[in-house]
Amino acid sequence: MSTLQISLAVVGGLVLAGVVAHSAWSSRRNLPKRATPEAAPAPETAAADHPKTAGSDSEAERLEPSFDADSGLASLNALTRLTTPERKPGLDILIDAMAAIALDNVVSGEAALAAMPSTRRAGSKPFGVEGLSVITGEWEFPTAGHRYSAFQCGVQLANRTGALNQIEYSEFVMKAQAFADAVGGEPEFPEMLDEVARARELDQFASGHDAQLSFTLRAVNTAWSPGYVQQSAAKLGFVAGSIPGRMVLPASQQGHAPILGLAFDTQAAMAEDPEQTALRELTLSLDVPQVLRSEQPFARMCEAALSLAANMDGVIIDDNGNLIRPEAMEVIHADLEQLYDTLDSRDLSAGSVLGRRLFS
Repeated sequence: MSTLQISLAVVGGLVLAGVVAHSAWSSRRNLPKRATPEAAPAPETAAADHPKTAGSDSEAERLEPSFDADSGLASLNALTRLTTPERKPGLDILIDAMAAIALDNVVSGEAALAAMPSTRRAGSKPFGVEGLSVITGEWEFPTAGHRYSAFQCGVQLANRTGALNQIEYSEFVMKAQAFADAVGGEPEFPEMLDEVARARELDQFASGHDAQLSFTLRAVNTAWSPGYVQQSAAKLGFVAGSIPGRMVLPASQQGHAPILGLAFDTQAAMAEDPEQTALRELTLSLDVPQVLRSEQPFARMCEAALSLAANMDGVIIDDNGNLIRPEAMEVIHADLEQLYDTLDSRDLSAGSVLGRRLFS
């Protein structure tokens, strides 16, 4: 081969190698960002910090029982919370149409439970029954082993499906009458037209003061894998939700709705190899009436959005694809404070039992 041919062959090889290298670099660059492996915890140095002394092993074996939080008491408290029946939200004349049921004789909780209707709804509205406990003198959901001197049935006047209508009210009357007949009671129903009118007024108020907010985070350059999103959100306190592709920021008080939700494509979360799946958007959401004002949910929503956008190389946009800037967040925050004040003035505070029932 001539020198020219050898030179051309070398140049061709170099060009080919460059093309392959560039292709590999481009392919790697376009892969979604993945979660980084967590660093292994450092070996414990307790033995070095606390050298054993004679008899220390036997002392460990002879630990005396105590009532410290680290002992079985904490586990006992947790077990008690798990085994204690959940206290269901009580009926309230503010958002329920209610029928009183007078009794000639005391009725057992077992008899009341047996008389319950098969479904606890009248149309799209929740239906409930409460008994006046002979022991405590308080209204409660009927419980086996308790006895009751009176009952009351109720149907919710409004929720996010709309106001209670005449058909739903009629279904409520039939369910309440059937229950009353089964326990030997006599019901007294409020006037249907009055209750339907109350339902419309409550629904009109609720419709004008409902707020469900969301921010969309969009990747600027490199897409994200589901694992990368989950790892980034977990650093801010989010935990896995019950649905694939959903995470929540738990409330600080047990039994309350999550403060925030974070959602991305469910199919991507369920893929055989999620780390090869590319996500370019995720959604942060806040159901305002469901979360206590004291949790400062919108401020935490803004903080989470800004933090995720900065750490994941993303931008915050609205439903129309427009950038949401911090000054716009401040305007929304001011409007929300007025909404909170209005809900408080109607005894329907955000995150309260009545507020959560009405806006559900």
